[in-house]
Amino acid sequence: MPRCLGARGILRAPMGLEIDRAEFTDEDHARFDRRLYRCLHALSELLARPGFGVGPTTIGAEVELDLVDADGRPAPINREVLAETRDPRVTHEVDRFNVEVNSCPLALAGRPFTALADELGDALQEVGRAAALHGARTIAIGILPTLREADLHGALTERNRYRALSAALRRLRPDGFSLHIEGEDALAIVVDDVTFEGANTSFQLHLRIDPDAFAAHYNAAQLAMAPALAVAGNSPLFLGRRLWDETRIALFRQSVDDREGACADDWRPARVSFGHGWVRRSALELFAESVSLHAPLLPVLGPQDPDEVLRSGGVPELAELRLHHGTVWRWNRAVFDATAGGHLRIEMRALPSGPTVADMVANAAFGTGLVFAFAGDIDPMLAGLTFGHARRNFYDAARFGLDARLLWPDRPGARAREVDARDLVTRLLPVAHAGLCSHGVDAAEADAWLAIIEARATLGRTGARWQRAWHAALGGGEGECALVERYLQEAATGRPVHTWTLP
Repeated sequence: MPRCLGARGILRAPMGLEIDRAEFTDEDHARFDRRLYRCLHALSELLARPGFGVGPTTIGAEVELDLVDADGRPAPINREVLAETRDPRVTHEVDRFNVEVNSCPLALAGRPFTALADELGDALQEVGRAAALHGARTIAIGILPTLREADLHGALTERNRYRALSAALRRLRPDGFSLHIEGEDALAIVVDDVTFEGANTSFQLHLRIDPDAFAAHYNAAQLAMAPALAVAGNSPLFLGRRLWDETRIALFRQSVDDREGACADDWRPARVSFGHGWVRRSALELFAESVSLHAPLLPVLGPQDPDEVLRSGGVPELAELRLHHGTVWRWNRAVFDATAGGHLRIEMRALPSGPTVADMVANAAFGTGLVFAFAGDIDPMLAGLTFGHARRNFYDAARFGLDARLLWPDRPGARAREVDARDLVTRLLPVAHAGLCSHGVDAAEADAWLAIIEARATLGRTGARWQRAWHAALGGGEGECALVERYLQEAATGRPVHTWTLP
């Protein structure tokens, strides 16, 4: 098995940095703060080193899955499932009914999306085999429709890192986390643990980018996420309520919000956010924001002195910076990785898991193509779209999906105007195709995967639309179990969601 990406999810401690406790002293925090600033200085030195991080563009992905029983209800047996497989691509996730699959990095040139589909299909088949030994099945879906509040209480995976994270957030929010989401229905509850974040399962895409090109590509990813998310929605139901097409976006933000009494226009920065402005020069700005704007949750020191490693000409792991940055959940996140001589990645975190491997890989092709196309035209693009426009687009795409009205210029540099998300996606397909081909993707490869996006936009059929249609036909309550069963049957065919049967 090749060495895999090891993409960071909600919290995966850097290699060699173990989290073995949940209580920390003021001195622990003071030492950790000092180390964080030394890490920032080391990263600044690395980024100034000639040739650092330069290499071929690669893609990788992580897929979060739910485990369900014979009735389509959550099965909290991830430890048992992981014990059945030695596949290094498979790991724990926050809640006991979650697992995660990581791909290996793949060169972008040629037929990378077909290779990614093959690898993810193989890994998901292995997880399914292990789950079946315990009477369970896997499902790739943004939020499991059969979840109930009782399923989420006490669901935390028995791992030190998750217990420590939960304890740190609960100290900041002793009165609980307020969830308030408005859709066709309304959800308004107060919860007492981060396990409600585990209701979300995502498909997260990683792009390796040279440091000198990082700012342009990161800003391009911020622009690309709204149309990509609008055509990918797969999370319309939570706790029996019909909410956003991508309810995950609202749920994740609120379920780990460390700001006591925060509201939508609170001046304090949220730990889960779209960001605070365009990146002006380099990835260092994003890491510095994480350190300056957010108090550490897990002040665990590693054994490595980053300055000593720099002086010897090596690449420090920056374990503390990576650990802290991993507890600040931007929807597009900068990733530093010390392996392979050290490099940077953009982690695109907003896309949902499922419905099928074909759908997820098509989403990856569309999003990646837009990033590369927009990056080449980034200055005129940003002249016509403010950061506020991009943020509004993102949240409207999450809430309304293909019914969203997005602000977009007719051409780079022109004044933005409102456009239907469906029309915008269709208009951007040749742009994404050109972006992929400009980076060595075979034209036929780009055609094949983008055709899935085109069909979804033309027919108006996303996973969210499919779930809404069947939810209405089957009704709530026990009908949600029937909905999950139909979803599993359709997903087993491997066919993309726009071909699935509607009621």
